[in-house]
Amino acid sequence: MIDIKFLRENPDIVKQNIKNKFQEHKLGYVDEVMELDAKMRTAKQEADELRANRNKLSKQIGALMGQGKKEEAEQVKAQVSANAKRLSDLEQDERELQEKVTKLMMSIPNIIDPSVPIGKDDSCNVEIERFGEPAVPDFEIPYHTEIMEKFNGIDLESAGKVAGNGFYYLMGDIARLHSAVISYARDFMIERGFVYCVPPFMIRSSVVTGVMSFEEMDAMMYKIEGEDLYLIGTSEHSMIGKFINTINDEAKLPYAMTSYSPCFRKEKGAHGIEERGVYRIHQFEKQEMIVVCKPEDSKMWYDKLWQNTVDLFRSLDIPVRTLECCSGDLADLKVKSCDVEAWSPRQKKYFEVGSCSNLGDAQARRLKIRVKSADGNKYFAHTLNNTVVAPPRMLIAFLENNLNADGSVSIPAVLQPYMGGKTKLV
Repeated sequence: MIDIKFLRENPDIVKQNIKNKFQEHKLGYVDEVMELDAKMRTAKQEADELRANRNKLSKQIGALMGQGKKEEAEQVKAQVSANAKRLSDLEQDERELQEKVTKLMMSIPNIIDPSVPIGKDDSCNVEIERFGEPAVPDFEIPYHTEIMEKFNGIDLESAGKVAGNGFYYLMGDIARLHSAVISYARDFMIERGFVYCVPPFMIRSSVVTGVMSFEEMDAMMYKIEGEDLYLIGTSEHSMIGKFINTINDEAKLPYAMTSYSPCFRKEKGAHGIEERGVYRIHQFEKQEMIVVCKPEDSKMWYDKLWQNTVDLFRSLDIPVRTLECCSGDLADLKVKSCDVEAWSPRQKKYFEVGSCSNLGDAQARRLKIRVKSADGNKYFAHTLNNTVVAPPRMLIAFLENNLNADGSVSIPAVLQPYMGGKTKLV
């Protein structure tokens, strides 16, 4: 959510930003907010004047009564009563106007970074850099579920009976590999100075609306029936929510944390043949990283976060690339975002395995995450998040890139301690 003061002073910039995100249907929101905001400020000014006048009139009543001027005092009392009714009406108007302004402001997209390429959808995303040499072996690579089935490592049929499509059973060495990757990612981030955390896996609606747009909420979140609770779609939600309604000592920033959680997503819409198996699912596990920092440090942390993911994948012998998300592919709260994509030798192309985002002060403004400087000034923090690793999708990249001609799968040295010393799956 952008600053209402910025919108008042720069409506044309806000409108151009909406156009850059190809959300022309929201252009009218800017004028509507300005009109409602003007009415709200007028109501507040009159209400403040009535409150100030109330004290003055109360003293006047006392003075008149002391002078025996009862009739004049009663006239002033009548004025106080009329003013009280008017004040009550104004306060109600203020509340209603504020609710309308807030709802509209939460639908207006955040101002994107000038470096973001302008484009309508993900087809306009721009490759930034490649890490590692993508290779295609001279033998055929089976679909990822076929590789898993060879090791008796997956059961989609039983999962379908138990929970429906989009769920899975992982077993044996494949399940162990899944846990090994998560454990390795945890330790990888701890060694880079991040504090490890296991957060709540459910959050209240006040946190949901603080960390994401209404559109994302509808497309992703599972609601717990009869309770004000939602299953998290990523631990970023509860990790950023940890700081709701806080004033943080500037000297203690940044907060750099890495978190483990299961994730639950509706994943609405039809998906192609390449998104069968465990590519797009309703339940998965993830190691995440989040940062809460000073505004001037968020660009530096953004670069550190995506680099962490690149380094982790390269340590597992998986070629990756970074892809700059264009304006139309950015969620409304994001200032800037890039995807990390892993090489698929079977498909002969890259596919998304992580996403790094700088949200500026949008989440902090919604959740009231403030920072207090040494001189006592208060301001909103900046928040960032990035995927460390998200199996089982990451397992697709791992299995394809470490598959051997004889059907075995090599285990990189860094992962072997988490696999009981195994060097191969055979």
